[in-house]
Amino acid sequence: MEMKAVSRYNRISAVKARLVANEIRGFSFPEAIDILRAIPRKASKLLMKTLYSAAAGAKYRNPEIRENNLYIKKIVIDEGPTVKRFRPRARGRASRIRKRLSTIEIILSDEN
Repeated sequence: MEMKAVSRYNRISAVKARLVANEIRGFSFPEAIDILRAIPRKASKLLMKTLYSAAAGAKYRNPEIRENNLYIKKIVIDEGPTVKRFRPRARGRASRIRKRLSTIEIILSDEN
């Protein structure tokens, strides 16, 4: 059985989130949680939140399932919409600030 969890509009760039996502790809659920707890980055908290959501969804769908049997089948970090802001500069000009958002998608599975 597969369970998918998606977290959208996360206030972190996709490049920064992918660095942490590459560390847990393919691991089992308990191992991934332990790894994320040890990584001191903002992306690790966002990934952990999405990972817990996927595990809770799997538990809701099938109450007999054990969390130790779940593993990360697929993890995808995509870019979301970019929030554009302007910063005043010298001589009446303005420069653009791009605040990047990302989408986290995690698929947990219990089949090998």
